[in-house]
Amino acid sequence: MDSVRLQSDYGSGKQGWRHRLVPDMLARKLGHPLVLLITLLTCLCFAGFITFAGPKYAILGLVLMLGMLVAAGVVVNPRFGILTMLVAAYLIMWIMRLGVNFPLGTLMDGLQGLLILGFLLKIRSRRDWYVFKNPISYLILIWIGYNLLQIANPAAESRLAWLYTLRSVAILMLMYFIFFYHIRSTEFVKQIFKLWILLSTFAAAYGMYQEMFGYLPFEQRWIDSDPLITDLYFIAGHWRKFSIFSDPVAFAYNMVMSSILCFCIATGPVAIWKKIILNLLGAFYIMVMLYSGTRGAYVLLPAAMFMYSIMRFNKKVFVFAMIVAMIMAVLIVIPTGNPTIVRFQSAFKPAEDASFNLRSQNQKKIQPYILSHPMGGGLGATGVWGQRFAPGSYLASFPPDSGYVRVAVELGWMGLLIFCILMFAILRTGIKNYYRIRSPELKTYCLAITLILFVLNIGNYPQEALVQFPSNIYFYLAIALVNVFPIIDKQLHGGTAAS
Repeated sequence: MDSVRLQSDYGSGKQGWRHRLVPDMLARKLGHPLVLLITLLTCLCFAGFITFAGPKYAILGLVLMLGMLVAAGVVVNPRFGILTMLVAAYLIMWIMRLGVNFPLGTLMDGLQGLLILGFLLKIRSRRDWYVFKNPISYLILIWIGYNLLQIANPAAESRLAWLYTLRSVAILMLMYFIFFYHIRSTEFVKQIFKLWILLSTFAAAYGMYQEMFGYLPFEQRWIDSDPLITDLYFIAGHWRKFSIFSDPVAFAYNMVMSSILCFCIATGPVAIWKKIILNLLGAFYIMVMLYSGTRGAYVLLPAAMFMYSIMRFNKKVFVFAMIVAMIMAVLIVIPTGNPTIVRFQSAFKPAEDASFNLRSQNQKKIQPYILSHPMGGGLGATGVWGQRFAPGSYLASFPPDSGYVRVAVELGWMGLLIFCILMFAILRTGIKNYYRIRSPELKTYCLAITLILFVLNIGNYPQEALVQFPSNIYFYLAIALVNVFPIIDKQLHGGTAAS
């Protein structure tokens, strides 16, 4: 009734401009003399602040006010918060490299904290506990609990390393529940996918720019600041590209994820012109992915094609898969002097790769330690936090070079077992839901997300695929979506949703 009354008021033209722009109640509140007086005093104070403090602090004040508005919007409107998080996850490393002197990592933590706060408030008021009642949610809670128990790990060298690492484990995993609870319509899923593709296209175009014209001055300064970075990025006379991401690995893996998303959506019920655009974008992402020089990413697309052929097995898919396989075989064996193609070929010849052999030797050396430490050496024992908080320890200098190896070393074989069971449950749920969903559109989306989760798990072995922005955020988004699609499908077909 209220919406009908508002529409009739707007169409009649009998009320002033103020009532046509905002609802009556809000207009009356804004027009209250006290509100007008406070607004006037605020403007005068701000003008005086600019006069005496200078423009620098005025800009800081504007940023703070804008931040307060964004924070309120994130809590009140979770969809806005989710989209803001997805954009921030893509751009944060690029902004940091620009030289912005601001704790952006803490800002991301704050954004996640606001989303969690809004989630808890709604859960408490509505008592919607269904988000915790499924196999994936159970296992995620077990995994978070196990990471919390690491504070009591007797083999841990540093409790501070545990504290700093827990922030990137427990808080990030809670994002799964945020996505699962608030994504409840096909329209919102489409918004997320469009944003994902838009951001990926920007990142791909930026990577193409780096390949064609070289690094920008601030990027070159960052590379020159550390000889180790230079040695890592300059290989066989060619600079590896990283686009807007933290490193070439993050760049390559995100391009693979985005290409799979585009190719799968293009096979669904979309217009011909959209199919053409999606396929062209997918091909573009693959091309720029090669510029990263990340050999671990080169095997992910064939793996995705293999899984796709199994899940959608028919004659056409089989023929297409065979054609792609023959093209891949030619690319692997064809003689070439192109450094990008040479590095691509080396990904399928691991026995001839010195770095691969070194990683294998390191993994064999660490196996006795893993077997003798069921709970591992403690969360954060390796990598940056291990070197910072326990520099003389045995694990501080160990390079895991693998997401699975890091889990085994830091959390022990018990942690690795829980992690593998969780990954199995996620993939099983995605595959099962793909065959159960009736909507052709949602079925296509579920296939794309399942393939993305599949290749990320494969890519997590040669590299740490789940720790850098934006993959860490989008990974939990993908996990939530495999549970969300059946709920939306039930709503579309007259069923009762879990909510």
